[in-house]
Amino acid sequence: MASQARRGGVSLPERRSSNNEQNSIIARVSQSPIVVRGRQAASDAGFVAKKLLKSTGKAAWIAGTTFLVLVVPLIIEMDREQQMNDLELQQASILGSSPPK
Repeated sequence: MASQARRGGVSLPERRSSNNEQNSIIARVSQSPIVVRGRQAASDAGFVAKKLLKSTGKAAWIAGTTFLVLVVPLIIEMDREQQMNDLELQQASILGSSPPK
């Protein structure tokens, strides 16, 4: 009776052979040309995506800094000029003269 309770640690020969069959099937499938080409294609796609993301980030940095250096001061100056025109119009209407054209 005590020897029957300890049987859990012993593996049976049938289980070994079926496990080997599964391993050999998995090995054959994973080494098939289709799977190898699929892995290579996935690896190549990942490499291209990484390069594209890196170059896109560089381009975004260049565009962003160019916008800050060149366009933002232009926008600020145009806003100031518009405020000055509005102020001149307001002063002209208060003084009663005809607005400048």
